[in-house]
Amino acid sequence: MVAAIAVTAPAIGALVQKRTPYYASISAAKARMRTGPGRTYPAIWLYQRADLPVRVLDVYDHGNWLKVEDPGGTQGWMLGALIKEVRTGFVMGTQVELLDQPQAGSRVRWRAAPGVVGRLSRCSRGWCYFDVHGQGGYVEAIHLWGVEPDEALS
Repeated sequence: MVAAIAVTAPAIGALVQKRTPYYASISAAKARMRTGPGRTYPAIWLYQRADLPVRVLDVYDHGNWLKVEDPGGTQGWMLGALIKEVRTGFVMGTQVELLDQPQAGSRVRWRAAPGVVGRLSRCSRGWCYFDVHGQGGYVEAIHLWGVEPDEALS
């Protein structure tokens, strides 16, 4: 039990030290969103999609509870242990093309439908590398929920 606390405490501590709002993602295969910061508050949503990006809006009880917003705009509280720092994106609007270079007109490597979730990296000048289970390419950040259009990620 001590080892589990030692492993999760630094992860939760890192989330608490960030300035809100910031993006993160759901770590668990099943995660409940509640109306307030505690298990006694009613659950309003059950997420069954690990890696779904969320925006952390507030932190309560030293990071044990986080107020989050999902890509659809729903807000509520989640147990801090269910959220991880890994950055992911959610395809918004229409199908996007994953390109081999971060510039319009580059060769199309893959396409992703609205609602697809992938990992984000190498974001700069309005483009992000978007990886969906090993199939990746560059996507304009304006088509993804989980990153700001002008944000830089390494």
